[in-house]
Amino acid sequence: MPNLPSAKKSIRKDMKRHIRNVAIRSNLKTIIKKLDALISANKADEAAKQLSVIMSKLDKAAKKDIIKGGKADRLKSRLSCRLAKMKKTA
Repeated sequence: MPNLPSAKKSIRKDMKRHIRNVAIRSNLKTIIKKLDALISANKADEAAKQLSVIMSKLDKAAKKDIIKGGKADRLKSRLSCRLAKMKKTA
């Protein structure tokens, strides 16, 4: 256990940040699953709107170092490719 007040405060801050980061990561996973459902249901218009929201949230998460920048870029690329394939086949 920490003895210094600053160490105790650091632990409190870390816990708050951890809870916030887990919530943001969970939200990202949820909206990505919703996009996959829209793509599999061939709803291109709704999926395109959802993709722009997802890209924005991925960029914000990467900016805040909740996920790495490369991972955000990779997810954006893969999701946009899935949407393009769906539009191409439809």
